[in-house]
Amino acid sequence: MTRAYSADTPMVVLVPDERGLSAVAGETRVRAVVYDPERPQLPDGASEAEVLVAHRLDPAESAPLFAQLPRLRMLQLFSSGVERWTPVVPDGVAVSNADHAHGGAVAEWVVAQLLAHVRDLSGYRIKQQNRQWEAHRTGTLSGSTALVFGAGDIGANIRRRLEPFGCTVTLVGRTARPGVVEFAEGRAALGDRDVVILALPLDDSTMHLVDGAFLGAMKDGAVLINAGRGELVDTEALLGQCGRVTAILDVTDPEPLPTEHPLWSAPGVVLTPHAAGITGDVLDRCWSAAARKIAAYAAASRVAMSE
Repeated sequence: MTRAYSADTPMVVLVPDERGLSAVAGETRVRAVVYDPERPQLPDGASEAEVLVAHRLDPAESAPLFAQLPRLRMLQLFSSGVERWTPVVPDGVAVSNADHAHGGAVAEWVVAQLLAHVRDLSGYRIKQQNRQWEAHRTGTLSGSTALVFGAGDIGANIRRRLEPFGCTVTLVGRTARPGVVEFAEGRAALGDRDVVILALPLDDSTMHLVDGAFLGAMKDGAVLINAGRGELVDTEALLGQCGRVTAILDVTDPEPLPTEHPLWSAPGVVLTPHAAGITGDVLDRCWSAAARKIAAYAAASRVAMSE
């Protein structure tokens, strides 16, 4: 397929709202066109688009939109994960995530949940409701140990935020490198760690990483935190360990969690509805990442055309 623009013609980028126009306004190599994610009909000139910002689009219903974009080369997401989109994009279209957009916010959620758990803030809330002025001893993060499966932006941010509390943090990645151990070594250490945190992308190699054997290797009273994807954890296996292991979950399998699902009331389970990265500045962070990735793509394409 021929390119939609020449070295002297701005590349067309489809953005889902007026915010997108200002986000890429400083990039002279692109021309933003607003489309409505809820309407199948694209505006004039949209078929020339080489980049599509996919905010508020459902991957399962995206085929008719892709059919109208024969020159599409890049799909820009607002999420860290890409697993819902990679099976449905046309051949030749790169899926670009919002890297370095959510690590800080997700890590903040992890720290908040851990502090609330070890300092038993829920117990004190109950005492407040009962007008009961009574202190009790709690745990502390100081001196605790944590394994973080995932050594990318989120994992690095988690370590950076936990270490000042006196927590010893080990990052676990697919390959060993300075400051990161590989998966086999991480699994071997499960029985010695107070906290296990999941911050991995989902793919065939990480699906149900946390199975019965994984959970069984964790020590009694340990905390499992899932800040990655629900399918990283075998839900049935987890239900069999609830109470022995505390599970703090921002993501679940299935998701959204049905109202009758046993995870809602399982002992030792704390749930939030995929909200770890949802803060007041979330759209600022997402558009900043999108603008950065689009600018990099446009610059690389311009270089390729000039050669």
